[in-house]
Amino acid sequence: MKRHYFSIGVLLLGLAVGCNEKSLDQLNPNAVTTDSYFQNDVQIRSAVNGVYAALQSTNLVAREWFFTHDLRSDDVAAGGGQLETPRNQLLLGVHSTDNSLVSSVWTGAYRIIHRANVVVDKAAVAKALTASVATQAVGEAKFLRAWAYFELVSMWGGVPLYKNYVTSVAGSLPRASEGDVYAFIIADLKAAQDALPATYDAANQGRATKGAAQMLLARVYMQQGDYTNAKTELQKIISSGTYGLVDEYNDNFTEEGEFNKESIWEVNFLPSGGNFNWNGDGDGTAGAEETVRTQEYSGIGWRNIIPSNSLLAEFERPSKGDAKMDPRYAKSVYTTGDKYNKDQTILTDEIQNGNSSTVDGKVQKVSWRKFTLMYKAGTSTTGGINQRIMRYAETLLSMAECENELGNLTSAVSYLNMVRSRPSVSMPAYPTANYPVSTKDQVFTAIVHERRIELNGEEIRNRDILRWRKLGKLKTEPIAYFQKGKHELLPIPQQEIDNNPNVGLKGQNPGY
Repeated sequence: MKRHYFSIGVLLLGLAVGCNEKSLDQLNPNAVTTDSYFQNDVQIRSAVNGVYAALQSTNLVAREWFFTHDLRSDDVAAGGGQLETPRNQLLLGVHSTDNSLVSSVWTGAYRIIHRANVVVDKAAVAKALTASVATQAVGEAKFLRAWAYFELVSMWGGVPLYKNYVTSVAGSLPRASEGDVYAFIIADLKAAQDALPATYDAANQGRATKGAAQMLLARVYMQQGDYTNAKTELQKIISSGTYGLVDEYNDNFTEEGEFNKESIWEVNFLPSGGNFNWNGDGDGTAGAEETVRTQEYSGIGWRNIIPSNSLLAEFERPSKGDAKMDPRYAKSVYTTGDKYNKDQTILTDEIQNGNSSTVDGKVQKVSWRKFTLMYKAGTSTTGGINQRIMRYAETLLSMAECENELGNLTSAVSYLNMVRSRPSVSMPAYPTANYPVSTKDQVFTAIVHERRIELNGEEIRNRDILRWRKLGKLKTEPIAYFQKGKHELLPIPQQEIDNNPNVGLKGQNPGY
């Protein structure tokens, strides 16, 4: 049973509305403003919780964030004709500046930044705050702000860089360079590491930790091709002894396995009987903190997107000359004939409606198992499975990539084999018949394979492709529709073009 609850902190700027122009120029003396708030520890904590609430919203992790990452990768295909037009556009690469997913994630990221900026700015001047409370609040806010900016810069390139709380439309900014955005993120994450604890008690699980700041900083360095600094951050995590691989791979994707030793950072959701909060700000009904992912992806739900044929073909199996079938296949996807609902029900084609997949030349229905409630539910529903954003397996695989790039091939392979040796996976160590590891290129091929298999469906593949493409490491382009000079980045949303005169049409990304 879950023990983590975040109350939503909402800051209201109240203005009195009367019936003449004079009254419109007056402030309501009883209204709560950002100047009268933040007078005690409870208020600053509530404001930080408001930043987390934006993270939980449909604009971000509860819905559009996972769709946007997955649809831009080669891990997914349409589950059927029911896939909504904006999502299908992103899947096919025909999205434009008014695509609603693109706009939602952009807006959600800036909501986090705006709320985080309020916390950082006000904590610096509030005199009644306990020093330790203020330090942690600012650390959490800077971590969340860095996460939002990393989402933006890695998918849109340079973006408007708001370092402080903006109080009027006149405060809108032009796009900063990628380098400036990355430098700001790095500074935030270094500060967050110094401010955040390594762990929390049960009531506060899900808050940003020192390890989460280190892992995010490693991602940031890797995305820029700075493998030396990335390795430093990853080594901090490994050396801390705080994290480790869990024996059962599935424990990383169920409610019962939340906050296990492999989890570095996850976004909290709370079962509320299907009372899903369709709110882009995360400020809806109290207690309605579910995610719609299980309903969107599962074989007994809407099945809007399914594992792609190329992902299914990537798994090792005897028919390809591999030593055994990779157990992570059955732990990641359901196939017609599998049992679900506590092994009480057989999955049939009638339930798994929509498109079919091809597995070993056989046409059959396949859908996601990861992050769905099918393992214990017989009906389609939204749910409270936490979204794991970072876990220790990624740390080891990222270290493998860093070591390989730095010329330490033996060390790189050892990190790969740590992930493969998890008891519930127990895949043969590299080298294997299909994955020799004698050269840097061969090890890189094994890294690409292992990351795709281990982290499939976890919103990491898209950013891996973006990184390897930008750094010139892809031997072949994995995205069929990819058009050079356009699809490297998402379009700046039309709403930003229209509403921010300092961006405008001149600030649009190429090809849109």
